[in-house]
Amino acid sequence: MVTAVQVSTAQDLAVLGLSEPDYEVLSTLSEREDGTGTLHEQAAKMGWSRSRLSRHASRMETRDLIRRAPDPADGRGCLLVLTPAGWDVLRDAAPSHVASVRKHFVDRLTSDELAALGRIAQKLSADR
Repeated sequence: MVTAVQVSTAQDLAVLGLSEPDYEVLSTLSEREDGTGTLHEQAAKMGWSRSRLSRHASRMETRDLIRRAPDPADGRGCLLVLTPAGWDVLRDAAPSHVASVRKHFVDRLTSDELAALGRIAQKLSADR
């Protein structure tokens, strides 16, 4: 199920010039008022190693979607910061991404099925 939905939504994001990880980084950084988060927090949220995210962040940086800044709280860490271009790309992509998730997942299920998935998700994430 996860693979089927991810493949479809990833294809829809690719049309917009974004990968799923691009969108995840942009959207989670946008949840913070200043559009800034630590590399460590972002990697943990995505279930990635810091080195993997660092390589991905480099690619996003070359596209001016994010920039890195020193983390004043951790001399070895860095901050990921949404750039104005990153904010623009996210604002443009978000409605299409929401529509894609609805099309390939939400709209295919009944309200009872969605409620059951919600209960299952709570049960599985209870120990996190």
